[in-house]
Parts: sequence; C-alpha cells; structure tokens
Amino acid sequence: MQYQRILIIGNSGSGKSTLAVRLGETLGLPVTHLDQLFWQDGWVSVSGKEFDRRLEERLSQPAWVMDGNYDRTLPWRMERCDAIVLLDFNRFTCMTGVLKRIFHYRGRTRPDMGEGCPERIDVSFLIWILWTFPRTKRRRDLELIRKHPDKKAFILKRRSQIPELIRQMQSE
Repeated sequence: MQYQRILIIGNSGSGKSTLAVRLGETLGLPVTHLDQLFWQDGWVSVSGKEFDRRLEERLSQPAWVMDGNYDRTLPWRMERCDAIVLLDFNRFTCMTGVLKRIFHYRGRTRPDMGEGCPERIDVSFLIWILWTFPRTKRRRDLELIRKHPDKKAFILKRRSQIPELIRQMQSE
C-alpha cells in the first residue's frame, strides 16, 4: 500500500515536523505543518474560521504528510488520512528535543513555524510537555486511533524506530 495521506501527532519536541519533512522527501509527498497554518507574525493566531479554511484546502489535496496536534481538528484529520503516526515518546525525550530546538533556533523562526514567530519557551509550554500531553492528550490520541481501525497506525515509542518506519512506508 502506498500511503498518500499521513498524519503525524505527538508531544511537543517529539520530532513531528522533522519526521514530516523526512517522509515527504522520501515518499515524494507535500508537507503541511499545522503551525504554519495557525500562527501569524508575532505569535498571533488566525481565527478558527480561517484556520479551518486553510486546513480544508490542504486536506482536500490528494496527497500529504501533515504534522501537528490541534485537538479540535484531530478527528477531522484522522477521517481524511490513510496512516497515523503517533510519536509516543516519554516526556524527558520530548523535553530534550525542545531544549535542542530552542538552542538551535534561539531568536529565529523554525522552518515549520509561521513567519515572524521566533523560537521561545515559557512555563505553560513546559507544563504542556511534562504534564498535560503525557497525562491527558496521549490517552485521547490513543483512543481516537482505536476508533479508526481502518487506518494504518504506527505507534513509535523510541526515536530509534523512525528509520524502520521510513523504510516500511517506502517499501509498502
């Protein structure tokens, strides 16, 4: 099976955007980073209506790799994908990923982020990574995946599983 619509979810710092780019390059699929659809210059969000319009435009394409959480639209995106990748890494792995990202992009905008949104960290973001996602959002993601048995689900527990995922998706 050739995967044409791949959804990547997981905690902040898990490497969703990096994996999206790698899969996009390997499989020849366009990549959509939800943060680019949501954030405007200066960390100002677009309206819910505008985000939905932008998202629908991308979802209606015949092929894509899409990364990001955005709870409200997750069920909608799961309905439209043919494969789900959950980067189910522990909070310390994710925190390490965020710290590396902050060091690398300090004061600059990441390529997967909306323009004019330089890398930053605050207490609420730390709480999200260390507490909120592992305690509540992870369970919700797993439950939503179970509700979609028709979708191919890849649940990765370690970064070391990523090369095998890429090989598998490339060969199917």
